Amino acid sequence: MYGLYDKEGVLRFVDSDKDACIAYAELFELGSTNYCLMDLANDKKKVKDTNLDQSLGVNNN
Repeated sequence: MYGLYDKEGVLRFVDSDKDACIAYAELFELGSTNYCLMDLANDKKKVKDTNLDQSLGVNNN
């Protein structure tokens, strides 16, 4: 899995195909100095099983 980040560090696109990420950058005319392509599959960190149901917590509105 690859993630394409813009120069501000915002994740712009995720795909399992590296070429698809590069095609996305070309489509939106992001020059190679304006994005970073990261291989997300090599991230060995595991995320704990968490309950993301916000209705169980305090209302943050």
